[in-house]
Amino acid sequence: MKIRQSRSVNLWRRLDRTGRVALAILAALAATGLAAPTLANNQPLLVIDHGAFYLPALRFVPATAFNPSMPPIRADFHSPALLRLLRSQDATIVWPPDPHGPGSIVWKANQAPAPPSLRDPLGTDAFGRDVLAEVLYGLRMLVVFGGVLTGAAAALGIAVGAVQGYYGGNVDLLGQRLIEIWNGLPVLMLLILAASITARTLTTLFVAMLALTWTGLIPVVRAEFLRARRLHHVRAARAIGLSDWSIIHRHILPNVTASLFAYLPFTFAGSIVLLSSLDFLGLGPHLAGASFGALAAEARDHLDAPWLAVTAISGLAALLIPSALLGISLRDALDPRHAHNRSGGP
Repeated sequence: MKIRQSRSVNLWRRLDRTGRVALAILAALAATGLAAPTLANNQPLLVIDHGAFYLPALRFVPATAFNPSMPPIRADFHSPALLRLLRSQDATIVWPPDPHGPGSIVWKANQAPAPPSLRDPLGTDAFGRDVLAEVLYGLRMLVVFGGVLTGAAAALGIAVGAVQGYYGGNVDLLGQRLIEIWNGLPVLMLLILAASITARTLTTLFVAMLALTWTGLIPVVRAEFLRARRLHHVRAARAIGLSDWSIIHRHILPNVTASLFAYLPFTFAGSIVLLSSLDFLGLGPHLAGASFGALAAEARDHLDAPWLAVTAISGLAALLIPSALLGISLRDALDPRHAHNRSGGP
């Protein structure tokens, strides 16, 4: 544990100021997206009634919990009758900062789409939904989807690249030819085809995008393993009879993974761009919350609502620009050749 902590601290120190700011922005956006249910919800965060504590935003709370004569359905805390009942019982209701959830209608808005106001900071869309709530839940979906896809693609890329680079020869030659053919496929066109003929669920799109984007790290891993397998300690490990798995896992991979971190932010940004492109074309998954691609498509159809375009472009820029800057900073921090060139060495 101490070794891992020291490595992470050392990496943080080696990042330049731009990389640290970019990492902090991405961490803040990820935390905001993951906290979406507590920041924007059409259900209260906490209800205290007769000494009992309820968490409607996180758990199902039936209306019978407050009045046994009510039907056993989910309590509607926007119902005037239930609110009058709770006030008469001196109940305490704690609402989130944005009392709207994904898909909930802002009935108090005079028009749809409605411009930003103090009550609705980002306005409403053409269906009368609160844009801020839609963006928060869409951000959560993008962060989780992009992070999981990046991790899965990195795991597959490292595994295949390690096998190619370690064994070389015909294994490497055959693998390279297959990967060159695979990389020649039109990714976006195939994703559009997959989304058109299959159910547009998040799982289906995840599998399709993983199958088409997992080769990005293979050239880097392969090159590092081709170089590392000739090192003296690797040759010594072979000489004493260690298995190939042991050599790859213990003697090569730990020295290779550090240089791969620089490519992960770009993979993360690419996954967000692909998913947003599908949403813009109307082929994204039907989930709660609007991604920035779907919001951009709505802005295209409603030129009289410029706040939709501003929100979509700003949201994508807030995710993609820090990802690119973090990738560049990690490359300079982890690749001694770039660091040497920046320092003015010959």
